[in-house]
Amino acid sequence: MTAEQSKELLLSVQGLKKNFGEREILKGIDFDVHKGDVVCVIGPSGSGKSTLIRCVNYLEQPTDGVISYRGENVLECFKNLPLYRTKVGMVFQQFNLFNNMTVLENCVVGQVKVLGKKSEEAKAIAMKYLEHVGMASYINAKPHQLSGGQKQRVAIARALALEPEILLMDEPTSALDPEMVGEVLAVMRELAEEGLTMVIVTHEMAFARDVSSRVIFIDQGVIAEDGSPNVIFTAPQNQRTKDFLSRFSLTRC
Repeated sequence: MTAEQSKELLLSVQGLKKNFGEREILKGIDFDVHKGDVVCVIGPSGSGKSTLIRCVNYLEQPTDGVISYRGENVLECFKNLPLYRTKVGMVFQQFNLFNNMTVLENCVVGQVKVLGKKSEEAKAIAMKYLEHVGMASYINAKPHQLSGGQKQRVAIARALALEPEILLMDEPTSALDPEMVGEVLAVMRELAEEGLTMVIVTHEMAFARDVSSRVIFIDQGVIAEDGSPNVIFTAPQNQRTKDFLSRFSLTRC
């Protein structure tokens, strides 16, 4: 990736606020995502991380603020939000696969219904990404026949099949048994190495330190610290960041 490409602004979040009733969850979030960025969002439970990622994809309606994709206000530019979500894809904690569909069907349906692709073209694209995540041999399986790690890899393939420019991930390993975490992190690491732009809410601190290009620490609904992983993990400026990271004994990812 050239230096010019790496500076290409894809997503801008400005003054993002989110209230649930009288409870203020996000209190004015600002950050940009450039092409090739791997941004890891970390912070204590309840700090607003998942709410942030869901607002970016408009799965939650922000209370205030502007989200722009390639310089255009999403709500003004994309009257069809499912189309926006093909550009800014999402991988969830709980997989959200269709239980009545096979692995292959799960990866085809969005392409056909949202992008209007022909079935055979969609199947070919789905197979490409299922092979990429090591799940091509399970195309006829239903989700209940898969392990948690396998389900998450299918969910990643499904998101990739829509060929998004940005992939959002909301704690993609949190629902997995410890022995399954590594296989999903390996897929995420490979995607990062290939240059896919990602914003990942995670509690995997070693991954955030070793793989991300940037770390955002959210605390009590605000960005308390934003910088390179080297700075955040070795010389954080914010005391709350220091206290949070002190709980983790990090080994190499």
